[in-house]
Amino acid sequence: MSAAPEQTAERVSPAAKEQPELLRFATAGSVDDGKSTLIGRLLYDTKSIFEDQLEHVEETSKRRGDGYVNLALLTDGLRAEREQGITIDVAYRYFHTPRRKFIIADTPGHEQYTRNMVTGASTADLALILVDARKGVLEQSRRHAFIASLLRIPHLVVCVNKMDLVDWDQEVFDRICSEFTGWAAKLDVHDVTFIPISALHGDNVVERSANMPWYDGPSLLYHLEHVHVASDRNLQDARFPVQWVTRPMSDDLHDYRGYAGEVASGVFRVGDEVVVLPSGRTSRIAGIDTFEGALDEAYPPLSVTLRLEDDIDVSRGDMICRPKNRPTEAKDIEAMVCWMAERPLSPSGRYRIKHTSRTALAKVDQVVYRIDVNSLHRNEEANALELNEIGRLRLRLSAPLLVDQYRRNRVTGSFILIDESTNDTVGAGMVL
Repeated sequence: MSAAPEQTAERVSPAAKEQPELLRFATAGSVDDGKSTLIGRLLYDTKSIFEDQLEHVEETSKRRGDGYVNLALLTDGLRAEREQGITIDVAYRYFHTPRRKFIIADTPGHEQYTRNMVTGASTADLALILVDARKGVLEQSRRHAFIASLLRIPHLVVCVNKMDLVDWDQEVFDRICSEFTGWAAKLDVHDVTFIPISALHGDNVVERSANMPWYDGPSLLYHLEHVHVASDRNLQDARFPVQWVTRPMSDDLHDYRGYAGEVASGVFRVGDEVVVLPSGRTSRIAGIDTFEGALDEAYPPLSVTLRLEDDIDVSRGDMICRPKNRPTEAKDIEAMVCWMAERPLSPSGRYRIKHTSRTALAKVDQVVYRIDVNSLHRNEEANALELNEIGRLRLRLSAPLLVDQYRRNRVTGSFILIDESTNDTVGAGMVL
């Protein structure tokens, strides 16, 4: 097996380091643990809220009789969410500091919305799990940690919230850390950070709290600003799924032919020898174009247009990679799948599979097992998946896909299943 992606992090060019660094993180936790309040606090304390937004939240809080400015209303946008005080759908929020840009996915805590959490966390660099200091590690906390590990999210932050309601007791915090660490030892999780906070009052969220002098770690925002994510990217396996063939046919660019898409992994440089799959034809990169101008090299997640030296047949769904480092061409795959449809997955069910920019038909050959995300028990007698359930499937495809293991490449190792009759997305999968 070739070197792990993190071993090649030094290959990133100076140009890559000049780009504003972006951190995507997802929040999760049990109901009433304070996820939405925490995000509202982050937005409020980093001055990322418009005045009219804050005025609306103040008015709504007063009308509801909350007795305080309910910052959770900044993210709970659906009427049902506000009425029930829970998060149902994924809410995306954006903010930035002088050091970093952030995209937050506020995901639901309810077990019945597991599919929403999978959707929101699928692209995250970091998962932030809230635990209520009064309740400790609950079944939902363990479930969210398992899903984060399943999705290969490289960094985990456990925020022990509502420390103000346990009188800032260090023993409570230490006990929760010990319990969660014991559960995480069963999972494939390597970077876990624990931070005691009060989202309602802002303790240890943006600024260090004077109420917990026994805690000598960073505030949450400081950790988010400084957690190292550059080495998480796979810079070893060059993968470029072609999304579009660009032919302007203008007077200035009459003979221009380029192949547009997003770099999934690896680094592409002008002059590199490449192979186009599945045809197997080889060429070299003649140029790398963007809307802002030409580049000498491209790396994830840049969207670029590659030009090749030779005029060969390249279409949407093809993949450009290195001749001696290719993905697996597979018509039969095994994958972990989260089922996202009301109608259960049926044995021998037929679906359409979308992988990067390529599609094919997929038949369920076998449900290998269904996993209980709360206990990690594998039910090998299962022959179907219900809504929000996760299981291991064997799929047979009508045409080969160019895949990598999800643990190595989250882009070329993931796919969705689509119901042909309704065109609804019914499953999200990770290649094993």
